[in-house]
Amino acid sequence: MSEKIQTTLRDSAALRWTALLLLALAMFCCYIFMDILSPIKDLMQSERGWDSTAFGTMQGAETFLNVFIFFLIFAGIILDKMGVRFTAVLSGVVMLIGGLVKYYAVSEAFIGSGVEQWFTNNLNYIPLFDELGVSPFYRGMPASAKCAAVGFMIFGCGCEMAGITVSRGIVKWFKGRETALAMGSEMALARLGVATCMIFSPFFARLGGHVDVSRSVAFGVVLLCIALIMTIVYFFMDKKLDQQTGEAEEKDDPFKISDLGKILSSGGFWLVALLCVLYYSAIFPFQKYAVNMLQCNLTLTPGEGYWASDSVAIMQYALMLLVAGFSFASNFQKKKGLKIAFMVIAIIALIEYCYMGYMRGTAETIFAVFPLLAVAITPILGNYVDHKGKAATMLMLGSLLLILCHLTFAFVLPMFKGNAAGGTIVAYLTILVLGASFSLVPAALWPSVPKLVDEKIIGSAYALIFWIQNIGLWLFPLLIGKVLDKTNAGLVEAVSNGVMDAEQAAVSYDYTWPLVMLACLGVAAFAIGFILKVVDKKKNLGLEQPNIK
Repeated sequence: MSEKIQTTLRDSAALRWTALLLLALAMFCCYIFMDILSPIKDLMQSERGWDSTAFGTMQGAETFLNVFIFFLIFAGIILDKMGVRFTAVLSGVVMLIGGLVKYYAVSEAFIGSGVEQWFTNNLNYIPLFDELGVSPFYRGMPASAKCAAVGFMIFGCGCEMAGITVSRGIVKWFKGRETALAMGSEMALARLGVATCMIFSPFFARLGGHVDVSRSVAFGVVLLCIALIMTIVYFFMDKKLDQQTGEAEEKDDPFKISDLGKILSSGGFWLVALLCVLYYSAIFPFQKYAVNMLQCNLTLTPGEGYWASDSVAIMQYALMLLVAGFSFASNFQKKKGLKIAFMVIAIIALIEYCYMGYMRGTAETIFAVFPLLAVAITPILGNYVDHKGKAATMLMLGSLLLILCHLTFAFVLPMFKGNAAGGTIVAYLTILVLGASFSLVPAALWPSVPKLVDEKIIGSAYALIFWIQNIGLWLFPLLIGKVLDKTNAGLVEAVSNGVMDAEQAAVSYDYTWPLVMLACLGVAAFAIGFILKVVDKKKNLGLEQPNIK
């Protein structure tokens, strides 16, 4: 007598990959909004009066509540108590609310309103936070920047909640199947959000020849609406799956204070946590200033005629998707000929993309290549760590590439000022290598944590690492802005005295010292990676061993 085998939604490859696509698209939209103002820092200064300190303070506000109000810990508790479905939709709602506040802050409607007056007169002093030097506002900060910071704080809570929820959702749908491939695919699509933001944020801000920075944020808000729709559709798919399996919804272990002693007593944990905060603090905050850094260091002539048309931006984005798609897919081709063909198509498309970026003469289209090499090699690196190991070595290599890239931006790129072609080539190559570094470290870092702490407290260990990482993501955007203004005091004074207009000043900064600061983070990360490798060899932690045995 044969037993009836019940098939579920996740038994269908098409449906479980559809579930992944819903979650990945939500994170894709989240990544776009996260950096929506980064490519137009110069416009925020010329149109809204945000100097580098105001811009950096606003950007750092994203993680403020996660760090100082411990919302990151609360998000883990919500996920544990309410499950993946509810938390996914809640994260989408919270992100959208934050996005709407930020949109209002930079819109024309805010200017001259009672809300602007309130922000001008208030939040100039926050008890305790001001004494500790960690206030997300300061006296004299533009009202629109203050209001945008409030919106970004709210968005940051939802974004962090979405991040931990998506990972849990992928594990649920792909358990016993292509989990690693699914996570790599989600990460690749999410990182394409960075490139999408770099191309389309300036595109909408300057659409029709009239500058309006609120259009860029409106574009991001529309995408957050789409992200919310994706999470709602996922809600019903996930609920149907649980009805089919009859299982209770899987939930993470909550962050427990009692776990702290076990985690903090692990020397290996501290090394990984410090390496994490140092490395990511040199990447994510840099993204927020990278376009402006290129504007200040490259001699670019904006394209005219055909090269200035909106259709070119669309074509360039299509080429970017072609590069990402074929390079990523080439990793999974069994036939050597097909694998080579995919790579050739990707390389040709990348060269054409770079040429179009040069002809358009815009810094944002140059920096948009940042995630492309990462998308191509992430599956290779993940597979290598799984089968060959060498995680500690890869952490050191990633940190070394990070140092070289930031020092190149600081000292080599300015040497090509006046040489448009040479500077653009150096910029493209350095950005691509930085993207490769961005793949090396995460591929080795996150799988190493389970080898350093007990499996029962792995959820708490990740929560604590994320919290420590968020400290750096709050601090360094703010620091970069302050260092920029301090080391360009003459520029700041010239604007305040009316000798130089804000538009010219916005593309005239000397980024040497902020970049040196970021390179120093890379040096510290490299040193910790070296110590981690020594500790691993002495205590046999297994970091250099393959994950699959």
